Amino acid sequence: MAKLGHTYSVYVDDNYHYQDESERYKLGDFAALEEAIAACKSLVDEFLKDEVSPDSTAAERCAQYTGFGPDPFIVTDDPDAAHPPFSAWNYAKERCEEG
Repeated sequence: MAKLGHTYSVYVDDNYHYQDESERYKLGDFAALEEAIAACKSLVDEFLKDEVSPDSTAAERCAQYTGFGPDPFIVTDDPDAAHPPFSAWNYAKERCEEG
């Protein structure tokens, strides 16, 4: 459920340029946590669909993502949101294991 008055900002780091904040960009601001999470999942799903061979093993798919994929994350002022509200690496691992 959306919480009134809170902002959920999605930023995207680049796994290929790990910890290089100059490669970071802001995807957007969202009024609801669910919308921000959906935007993050969409970026990860798009990379896995377009850049990772479906014939690879789950470990190979995951390694491709963690080495080269987008790493979206959520910054929020909502004290009730989990910290972090979303983990792209955990989500990508789940998706890679699904096949």
